[in-house]
Amino acid sequence: METLLLAIFATIFLATLLNIVFRRYNISHILGYIFTGTIISYIFDFNTVRIDSLNMIAEFGIVFLMFTIGLELSIEKIKKMKETLLINGALQVVLSSVLFFVSAYWAFGLDFRTSLIVSLAFSLSSTAIVLPYLQESKDILTPYGKKVVGILIFQDLAVIPILLLMTFLSKGSDISFLEVGLKTLAALVFIILFILYIGDRVVEAILRFAASTRLEEIFLGAIFTIVIGMAVLTHEIGFTYSLGAFIAGILIADTKYNIKVESDILSYKDLLLSVFFFSVGTKIDIVYLVSNFHIVFFLFILVMVIKGIVIYAIIRRKSDTNTSVKTALSLSQIGGFAYVVFDMAASKSLISHEIANLLILIIFLTMIVTPFLLNNIYKISSYFEKEFYESDVITPIDRKNHIVIAGFATLGRAVAKELREKGIDFIIISDNLQHVLLARRIGFMAYFGHLNKLPVMHSLKIEESASIILTVASEAEKSLITHSVLDYHPGANIIVKVDNEEERSHIEEMGNVEFVDSNYELSSKLVELSARHLER
Repeated sequence: METLLLAIFATIFLATLLNIVFRRYNISHILGYIFTGTIISYIFDFNTVRIDSLNMIAEFGIVFLMFTIGLELSIEKIKKMKETLLINGALQVVLSSVLFFVSAYWAFGLDFRTSLIVSLAFSLSSTAIVLPYLQESKDILTPYGKKVVGILIFQDLAVIPILLLMTFLSKGSDISFLEVGLKTLAALVFIILFILYIGDRVVEAILRFAASTRLEEIFLGAIFTIVIGMAVLTHEIGFTYSLGAFIAGILIADTKYNIKVESDILSYKDLLLSVFFFSVGTKIDIVYLVSNFHIVFFLFILVMVIKGIVIYAIIRRKSDTNTSVKTALSLSQIGGFAYVVFDMAASKSLISHEIANLLILIIFLTMIVTPFLLNNIYKISSYFEKEFYESDVITPIDRKNHIVIAGFATLGRAVAKELREKGIDFIIISDNLQHVLLARRIGFMAYFGHLNKLPVMHSLKIEESASIILTVASEAEKSLITHSVLDYHPGANIIVKVDNEEERSHIEEMGNVEFVDSNYELSSKLVELSARHLER
């Protein structure tokens, strides 16, 4: 018992420490959990001891991951993205699978079943790593971001037939490929009919009843009932738990409760998913990686190159070089769901454990390099083609004594309009591409980028500017930009709007920063207007 408590303490402490460090360098927390699992497994010998309870909790992490993916895939959303999602996504999965299959079967001499499993798993990218980066950086609004999201959604949909295929393959070697295909198709038809005609009515009724009680614990219980119930139902039919959870997510996505459901189960999903990636880390054989690093590294490079070329070729059909390169860089890694596929395949003796360990190491390396690719995606893509609005790669502007406006939402537009009327020279920097394009259409000089990045500050000549006006709304963003700018140029004149006492205190602690208290200014204006009526 004491050893178990010590292991739990060490796991939580190490995961927290690693993720604090990783967060500083914009590295996904997923890698923190994987590294934690690897380190802890060697300290407490988890890599030679099977922990059934850990594996069971980890499997529930995947169940809830599939459930949240289903929540994002309402029928209406799929219809709106059908061009990017269905065409680009389908081409990417099919072409990547074909090339990986050919490489595995003919170049490396793997058997047909192993080659098929490897090719399908390697066609998937990491939604868990890429999507949070796109949302946080606001690149989700850019042309490449929209294409990445469309392909990721299709890959998430492609998980369904892959899971079904794994289920049927595990039934025995006497089953034919044609029979597997027919059964997969029949299962998909059943699932679609269930979603359209039965499941949605049942789910809607359960959630409506739970919501009417106005008790959070009952509503949460209803969610777990639907998710676990659907998971158990599909498993009894002969499919996987994850598939049932995915169906439950799609059913709830088309109800009016989808946003509440997602917010209520978010913390549970994150906790269970962290256990899953921790369990993945316990299966990584560092000794094998070190002794066979040349083989693993070669395969890792080969996999990312093949996948990157496929994605680049697909996107390049209708997009510019820059967008195509960024999309390829974003999706060239192998996704975390491939871990599930290989673990399932190894446990059902569809592939050998030795091959599964090798494949897991390849995935591990692709996931390690992905955050660095994403954080430098503009710099890398600029070697192929530059875009006019990317301040990360533009030649430093020839300006002095100018004003830099950070953000171009309602407040930023008002500031820009006022400065133009007064004839004052200014430049706009925003991490929202739509705002940048709008500012360009109006006639302002605007660039897309993040003002907390060193190349951006250098390009916009922050050290030569008269002042920097922060019009961004997020308190965290204000703090991040302010610290970064002052680190780059301690003499910078920063002006920021504060909205509450806590924010005001935080800004005052920084020193050398001017601020406008929105509540104070608004109250003064309201009193001034009221006083006019008193004078009458």
